[in-house]
Amino acid sequence: MTKETLLKETDAFLFDLDGTVYLDETPIGDVKGTLARLRAMHKRIVFLTNNSSKTEAEYRQKLTRIGLWGEGDLVYTSAMATAEHVAARFPHKRVYLLATDAVKEEFSRTVPLVEEAPDVVILAYDTTLTFAKMKRFNEFLAGGAVFLATHPDAVCPTAGVSMPDVGAFLELFYTSSGRRPDLIVGKPGTAMGEGLERRLGIPRARMCMTGDRMHTDIRFGNNCGMHTVLVLSGETTEETMKNFPDRPDLVLPDVNALV
Repeated sequence: MTKETLLKETDAFLFDLDGTVYLDETPIGDVKGTLARLRAMHKRIVFLTNNSSKTEAEYRQKLTRIGLWGEGDLVYTSAMATAEHVAARFPHKRVYLLATDAVKEEFSRTVPLVEEAPDVVILAYDTTLTFAKMKRFNEFLAGGAVFLATHPDAVCPTAGVSMPDVGAFLELFYTSSGRRPDLIVGKPGTAMGEGLERRLGIPRARMCMTGDRMHTDIRFGNNCGMHTVLVLSGETTEETMKNFPDRPDLVLPDVNALV
């Protein structure tokens, strides 16, 4: 696929964050100008992240601070997608969420939360996790609650070191409870794409997922029937790309090669 065809066939560009549009606090090249050119072409801009430790407002504030936010843009996190999925699939059920206080507050605007006797339990990326929280969650799993997770990422890259993410905690709970999640909502699963389609009113076939990870970003786009662009500004290199079965429509050095 050529860039010209991609632009013609895409109404919404979905961008992963770290490694795709910025590295920590630094925008990648002239990504501000790239996003402005896409907006001028009447393309919707969506910042899409599996990281469920922060709220939509926190991501929007960061994107504004580093100059990447624009009018009409959307932030969509795996926690937001999970809340919408639970509201649609488990109405009137008792829901417990293991997450940071800020994410729990955001989630509760869509789905009321309980602290006891849940029907559904959800594992998000709780960076304030304690043994007491893990014990309670494990007890809920033993009680037979429906088990959801926001995303499968095993590690979260931070400055100087990678920290355990939800995928690592899923292995911990599997070891202690013998249970795997009934559903993982975030990339590369399709539930997040279904949520975006409802929010945007744009068919997934008219969306393009752009990211630096083959096993989440590109697989997600392919699973959802979207166009896909792999950028080599983050985790994946041309060499490591060969280790994955998925193939993107385009491989670019960074997002600024789009337009």
